[in-house]
Amino acid sequence: MNHLDNQNESQDRNMSLIDHLSELRVRMTRSAYAIFIGMLICWGFSEQVFDFIRTPIQQYLPTGGLVFTAPMDKFMAHIKISFVVGLLLSAPFWLYQIWSFVAPALYRREKRLATGFIFFGTLQFVMGLAFSYYIVFPMAFKFLMGFGGSIDKPMITIEHYLGFVTRTAIVFGLCFQLPVLISFLGMLGLVSQRFLKEKRRFAVVGIAAVSAIAAPPDALSMILLLVPMWALYEVSIVVVGIFERKKAAEEAENAEKSLVPKA
Repeated sequence: MNHLDNQNESQDRNMSLIDHLSELRVRMTRSAYAIFIGMLICWGFSEQVFDFIRTPIQQYLPTGGLVFTAPMDKFMAHIKISFVVGLLLSAPFWLYQIWSFVAPALYRREKRLATGFIFFGTLQFVMGLAFSYYIVFPMAFKFLMGFGGSIDKPMITIEHYLGFVTRTAIVFGLCFQLPVLISFLGMLGLVSQRFLKEKRRFAVVGIAAVSAIAAPPDALSMILLLVPMWALYEVSIVVVGIFERKKAAEEAENAEKSLVPKA
């Protein structure tokens, strides 16, 4: 059975370039159809999604709503929302298409590792989005809108608000990938727990620099990005240490087996 599996894997890896390109075209076409269908489905409740996105800032708006300065602004906002939500809803399908294209080139162990990193990477990205929506946005808007005082009132356009929310959410989603990235480097042997501990000061400086560049232009948002990234770096140190101990135990077990005389 193992021989047949290895033979199938070898055949998959030996596909011609034309075959690979043909399969890639099919996978991309299927993914595009899935995203388009998801977009059409989301169009039906895009207003409810828009209400959800607007909620963090709604209490600070004089009329309770955002403004638009061009006839197409609100319509384009619904298209953008439908596309993003459709992309997320169809993610299981197009991620499967990507995986089906890449998986034949991987060995069993690589497939297991890739599956784990995809799962935890997706989970961390969702956690980053949730953190930005439920923690960052309420605190940031309370801080920023407070500068208006009792006289100056905000008049925020739909375009500017959606741009701000989208950029911030994506930044937090990507920054929450830090432990996944460091764990991957640790499994490759490129970094160790000792190295991460010794370079902690430099890492914190780097995290602060990334937070200053990537976060919205205010000190509070920078701090709200710096603190969880620092915490995730510490989590990464623990995870890499677990991988190292597991690897050391496996190597010791293999060494013991090699010393046992064969009958």
